[in-house]
Amino acid sequence: MQVKKEDVLLYVITDRHWLGEETLCDQVEKALKGGATFVQLREKHLDEETLRVQAKEIQALCSAYGVPFILNDHVELAAELGADGVHVGQQDMAAGTVRTLLGPDQILGVSVKTVEQAKNAERCGADYLGVGAVFPTGSKEDASEVSHEIVAEICKAVSIPVVAVGGITRENLGKLSGRGLSGIAVISAVFGADDIEEAARLLAAETKEMVGREWK
Repeated sequence: MQVKKEDVLLYVITDRHWLGEETLCDQVEKALKGGATFVQLREKHLDEETLRVQAKEIQALCSAYGVPFILNDHVELAAELGADGVHVGQQDMAAGTVRTLLGPDQILGVSVKTVEQAKNAERCGADYLGVGAVFPTGSKEDASEVSHEIVAEICKAVSIPVVAVGGITRENLGKLSGRGLSGIAVISAVFGADDIEEAARLLAAETKEMVGREWK
């Protein structure tokens, strides 16, 4: 499945930290109503069967909204469920191996921090790249920052969409302008907001403005 730039405009990544009295599906649907264009289910601590049930629920929800749904790291489960795809990091299964397991039709996203990693991921069949952390973030303890100059170099080095991730908020979003990005990936900026739908709506609009020059 080819990933277009507009598909990854507002890429949301789930996190149970902010659930409160809501379910994950409740929160994801609010984000979708607000304009999220891509959803990644990221679960590091669920048992396999609970993850399978959760994935099926969110997969159905994303399908209803016509938005791609992918799993973080769980390649075999993504293949089993027929999810739209999977996202892997540099410490996970190699991108080439993932592409072989998924086949040509499912989405493969890869996290990168260098131009060399980006080029290799594209050669191995990645459909888009996640680059970061572009700002300090508390969502991932081992996330080291990537300079905005490197982000621009990565965007120039590949022909697939590139998404910035890590510590992005409405307040610092503008600092990413002109780097060649196709979108942003966020967790707390949407799911940590008091009004998830409104947060997604504002971020989608402001991100579209931020990346607008690169789309023309």
